Amino acid sequence: MLGRSTDAHGTHLDSRLDWYAIYTRHQHEKTVARILTSKGFETLLPLYSVAHRWKDRTKLLSLPLFPCYVFLKGGSERRLDIMTTPGIHALVSTAGQPAAIPNVEIEAIRRAIESGAPVEPHPLLKCGEWVRVQCGPMEGIQGILVRKKNLYRLVLSVEMLGKAASVEIDAFLIERLNGPPSKVDHPYYRSQTAQAHRA
Repeated sequence: MLGRSTDAHGTHLDSRLDWYAIYTRHQHEKTVARILTSKGFETLLPLYSVAHRWKDRTKLLSLPLFPCYVFLKGGSERRLDIMTTPGIHALVSTAGQPAAIPNVEIEAIRRAIESGAPVEPHPLLKCGEWVRVQCGPMEGIQGILVRKKNLYRLVLSVEMLGKAASVEIDAFLIERLNGPPSKVDHPYYRSQTAQAHRA
């Protein structure tokens, strides 16, 4: 039987809609994601491109945006199938239970990757200006605005992991928020909550 989780506002959400983080062995992220997908699980392994220089050549590598982590949607009723997958250390948990990651954080990462804008790992920030993208393929995404050299980047966090990524953004496309965004006010979160109520 599938469990049901409760968010900070007391809303019951079907655990099949929840995302979880799997902690993997070093450099086993792609293998773990491939095997879990072959077992019928929905996974997300965000990748970014980086040029690696050797003495005689330069090669473009595709690396995990969050090293040693693969994201998994639902699957709590098949925990044995998950944990027997080669390369997995553990499910990220709190108080002995798999810890659900807010859907808005996963959706922001997914949309940033799909936008085609340059994405790279970034230290998780606790300060800076909170902004929202007003238009374009990343419309509605909220994050922290930082500046790197002459470029602006939007920092997207996965709070539970203490990890973040940043995506290049045009400063003209964003608007300042007064503080950290309310997850319940995010349109993606509202749609997921509505789905859970209909289930």
